[in-house]
Formats: sequence, structure tokens, C-alpha cells
Amino acid sequence: MAKVSTYLNFPNKTEAAFNFYQSVFGGEFIGGISRFSDIPPSDGMPPIAEADKNLVMHIVLPILGGHHLMGTDAPESMGFSVNFGNNVYLNLEPDTRAETKQLFDALSADGTVEQELQDMFWGDYYGSCKDKFGVQWMFNCAEKK
Repeated sequence: MAKVSTYLNFPNKTEAAFNFYQSVFGGEFIGGISRFSDIPPSDGMPPIAEADKNLVMHIVLPILGGHHLMGTDAPESMGFSVNFGNNVYLNLEPDTRAETKQLFDALSADGTVEQELQDMFWGDYYGSCKDKFGVQWMFNCAEKK
């Protein structure tokens, strides 16, 4: 069965970000946390920098409706440069207003509320925020008062 997931790159903050998301959504990391030190050495590949060995190579957390949030650290020593922009939001569509409010409050804590939760012209209870790691979230709940 085909599925869609969201993959997030962080500048050495993936473990902290995913521990935060786990505190919000619950659940367990699928397959645990893979680290760069888990990469087996291979011919022609430079060794992993000592400072990068404990960074997160891959992590998966199921959130809502079977959606998987995935992530990795993007070490500069490997040529990565992470720049957060305003082009990606994770859109959550909880079943109830109560769950919407709980998730909104948790994800916006120590972050920035862009639009408070409110009834919108298209009929949904809607709000948006940026969490403390710079990830942008939208909330759309179809449940009426």
C-alpha cells in the first residue's frame, strides 16, 4: 500500500526535536534511532567525523492517521546546509476540537503562534504555528462546536 511521510532535516537537533514530537504524539520510534556510527565502513568513503558519529542518521515516529514523521541530522562535515524556510507545513487533521487544541498548545509551546485556533470560512477549526525547532504546523479540524 502506498503511503506518504514527511522527512525533516535538522542541523544536529534531530534527537531533541523527535523526543519533543514523541512527547506530543506519544508512540515509539519505529526501529529505534539509527546513528551515523551505524554506517559500515566502505572503500572509497571517508570515515565519519568523530563529532558526527552520535548524530541521528534516521528516525521514524508515527503521528496521526498512519502518517510517519521521519528525520535526520544533516552534518556540515558531509556537505549539508540546512535552511528552514516558509515552504513546508505539516498539516494535521485531528478528529476532535479537543485533540486539535491539545496538539496546537503542545507544538506551539516555546514556538510562535502564527494564527490562533478559530472557526474559518471554509468550515474548519483552523490555526497555525511554528514549533521551537522551526517546523511549521497547520491544524484543520472539521468537527463543529
